[in-house]
Amino acid sequence: MVAAVGTFTTTTTTTTARPEPPFAAEAGVVLGRMEIDKVFQGQLEGTGAVHMTYVRTPVETSAGYVAVETISGVLDGRQGSFVVLHVGLAQDSDSSLEVSIVPDSGTGDLAGITGSMTITEDADGHRYTVDYQLPD
Repeated sequence: MVAAVGTFTTTTTTTTARPEPPFAAEAGVVLGRMEIDKVFQGQLEGTGAVHMTYVRTPVETSAGYVAVETISGVLDGRQGSFVVLHVGLAQDSDSSLEVSIVPDSGTGDLAGITGSMTITEDADGHRYTVDYQLPD
């Protein structure tokens, strides 16, 4: 596996995000959808288009989401796109996030890409690591 690292920003904010009205709400549990745009810098230079479905609960520290994101750009000098699948859960101070590259979703020079992505956030913003492999 090769590791590509860098940062990203979301060009969509809470006021410019494209949320849809919740499609279900019962007893304080709300299900909704939204779209978010990203810009990647570093060993991955490009954009991400995220389509997210989320759940919020009456407990402010508990939530979950799944998302499909198309990432287009240049990864370590190779141009193309690929799709990642996010699964995130939060409860109190505990959280988990799994981001996997969807098999056979790569295009262009990224055809055949496999692997995963790690996303972290600190005071300086969002950071990513793409651990990936391409066919020989």
